[in-house]
Amino acid sequence: MTTKGDSAMTSAAEAVKSKADFWFDPACPFAWVTSRWIGEVEKVRDIETRWHVMSLSVLNEGRELDPDYQRAMDQNWGPVRVIIAASELHGPEHIKPLYDAMGSFIHNEGVKDRTEVIRRALEEVGLPASLADYADSEEFDAQLRASHKSGIELVGQDVGTPVVAFDGTAFFGPVMTRVPQGEEAGEVWDASVTLAGYPHFFEIKRSRTERPQAV
Repeated sequence: MTTKGDSAMTSAAEAVKSKADFWFDPACPFAWVTSRWIGEVEKVRDIETRWHVMSLSVLNEGRELDPDYQRAMDQNWGPVRVIIAASELHGPEHIKPLYDAMGSFIHNEGVKDRTEVIRRALEEVGLPASLADYADSEEFDAQLRASHKSGIELVGQDVGTPVVAFDGTAFFGPVMTRVPQGEEAGEVWDASVTLAGYPHFFEIKRSRTERPQAV
């Protein structure tokens, strides 16, 4: 049985949780792995994540791209536009569920057709199918670009997705191919925040030897 005292203690505990901000493009496999890691971090550290859209299509506008990559950027407008439209029309609480659904279809199930991804994601989270129409609409592009800008300005134009902001600092990544679990997830978080918090630290990197693992 839950008492008023128990409820008050729970509310107090929730109130003191630190806020992290996470910017993602649902098409990015590395952002997907990092987002699953953040979910593990929330289990072992007192943080709560706020979710925001950024766009690799916006980031790569005006750049000379490989034709195959350019086609991917053209297709990737759809999912982020639909998430922004859902947020604007139905509330920002739908951002994370839509990301979870789209990411699962894209990265876990390997669905290539962005139209199918959008349709199935909207159905899974219980949002109107008509939101899919915004995949080809510029109606909310100003809001999409503003969300993208709010994240990318924290880290600069020469990085990508994801962007994480926490406790007055922000960083790109960390780029991982597998999801740390339990306390290991928390330790990676602690290390990332410590490095990013040092004002004269900018980069640590090594060549990747594997693709992100489906999670």
